[in-house]
Amino acid sequence: MEKLKQRWGLTSNFQLAIIILVFAITGTTSSLVSKPILSFLGIERGVMHPVLYWILYIILILPVYKVLLVCIGTLFGQHAFFWNFVKKMLRGMKLGFLLPNEKDIY
Repeated sequence: MEKLKQRWGLTSNFQLAIIILVFAITGTTSSLVSKPILSFLGIERGVMHPVLYWILYIILILPVYKVLLVCIGTLFGQHAFFWNFVKKMLRGMKLGFLLPNEKDIY
């Protein structure tokens, strides 16, 4: 746990527990939210090939997860940590161009 706290720049075990809790809540919630979105779009398991359904499901979960991670993290008082985490994830996926330039914000 100490390595994780050091890597993420955390100061307390409480903050680490909050962050792990947010990851758990977000993972479950993104899975639950994505299914009704697919259904709303007319994408259902019985209608299409299962492999195509799961590919679309995973593609949809990725942005839903990132949005929920920042929102739920903010509710738990960890907005800065999760916003930086999402930015790092997007850059790692070569999607950094989606991020606003820091100069444009201020």
